[in-house]
Amino acid sequence: MTQRSTGLLLLFVTALCWGSNWPLLKLLLAEMPPLGARAYAGFIAAALVGVIALARGESLAVPREQWGRVWLFALLNVTAWMGFASMALLWLAAGEAAIIAYTMPVWAALLAWLILGEPLGWAKVAALALGTLGVALLFTPQEVAIGPDKVLGGVMLLAAALLFALGAVIAKRKPLALPPLSAVTWQLGLGSLPLFVISSLWEEVDWAALSPAGWGYFLWMAVGPLGIAYMTWFGALRRLPASTAALGTLLTPVVGTLGAAWLVGEALGWRQWGALACIVLGVALAVRPPPARPRH
Repeated sequence: MTQRSTGLLLLFVTALCWGSNWPLLKLLLAEMPPLGARAYAGFIAAALVGVIALARGESLAVPREQWGRVWLFALLNVTAWMGFASMALLWLAAGEAAIIAYTMPVWAALLAWLILGEPLGWAKVAALALGTLGVALLFTPQEVAIGPDKVLGGVMLLAAALLFALGAVIAKRKPLALPPLSAVTWQLGLGSLPLFVISSLWEEVDWAALSPAGWGYFLWMAVGPLGIAYMTWFGALRRLPASTAALGTLLTPVVGTLGAAWLVGEALGWRQWGALACIVLGVALAVRPPPARPRH
């Protein structure tokens, strides 16, 4: 299997795991506060990935000169994304939030063009347009009331999308000089720490009140969307252009919507199926192999 094929497979697993988190997190937040749920799940995910890293013979030691960038990536890829997105859900519906959150591939493609010099090309421009249209079709409610609370939530989600995209692009330009799983372990652990501190000051997590189903949602978030998905995301990012990897995440809202229809009973109409067609076509354009160069 080529590096590109492996990267695409890892990207598909990432989309499945992250997509499953939307309906399950919606159910979990009825029993746990958002930042606490994310922080504790992040710590568990960091511990699991760390154990896997040690079992594979990877060192968890961080050279002194790497600590600054470890913290930078942790804040961009974990704290900002999970923290801002979770807080925004206090003021926005999940559909409104996803419209802004999944603009991340747009910002990643543009930042990769500006910072890395990755060419956009007609296929990626078309993929961006189709993906954005698909997400808008998928999540735009029939009526959107705009007020100060929605503006605040929108700004938070826009910040989450921009900062996560920036983290992906910087990771391509200057990746951490750490073994792969060690890098994921430290980013998850350090990135969850600010969320834990804020949650401890603001929220109250009642573990005794968590139902068996709630425990299942929580543990899956720790193992799947945080543990497995962050490993596969960074694995895909090492093998694919930053813009292609980011565009592949547009499959995430498709998985989330189909999962919500199955688990939460949300209806699937023409807009959902139209969005599915747009996003699948957009991803197909984004991940198509580059044309072979003629030999002279």
